[in-house]
Amino acid sequence: MSMALKQVFNKDRTFRPKRKFEPGTQRFELHKKAQASLNAGLDLKHAVQLPHGEDLNDWVAVHVVDFFNRINLIYGTINDSCTDQTCPIMSGGPKYEYRWQDEQKYKKPTALPAPKYMSLLMDWIEVQINNEHIFPTNVGTPFPKTFMQVAKKILSRLFRVFVHVYIHHFDRVSQMGAEAHVNTCYKHFYNFVTEFNLIDHKELEPLKEMTSRMCH
Repeated sequence: MSMALKQVFNKDRTFRPKRKFEPGTQRFELHKKAQASLNAGLDLKHAVQLPHGEDLNDWVAVHVVDFFNRINLIYGTINDSCTDQTCPIMSGGPKYEYRWQDEQKYKKPTALPAPKYMSLLMDWIEVQINNEHIFPTNVGTPFPKTFMQVAKKILSRLFRVFVHVYIHHFDRVSQMGAEAHVNTCYKHFYNFVTEFNLIDHKELEPLKEMTSRMCH
């Protein structure tokens, strides 16, 4: 890891506190299991597979929180070069524009500058993952029927962060020596969402060519 990247990660430039897993909980044990697979250098396609005897909802919940923390940090490394002036709309190149909708202030899909979109996105995800009715933390509390639907929405919106970073800010990522870290995080994310069909294939189109070079 380069010195520039170390400085960024040491500062922990996330916009908000990380959601942590409480020691002793099943979710904490699953998180440790997922990390151990990665640290052991297991092939990412193998590392994302559901461990024998584990619940799919739990496995997805652990990864959603982990990806949120990591992607939030990745965006934090380039957010000084992502401004209302450089990125007046949230996009992934000329063909893809992302509009924000949250059923509250923005009831219709609304075009926003990328930094505003990112801020609303991270706030919205944080609310979802800290909602005990959607992401229950107590062992034995069942997940709601809508859990997988919410998880898919979170992951497809997080994918848009990768799209924006890769297409508009990868020079900044490279400059900071963060290329390998971001690529590994992306490969992990991509293998996970495709293993469990969590993102519509149309959503994955903007990075299709890059993904086929990187993950196949």
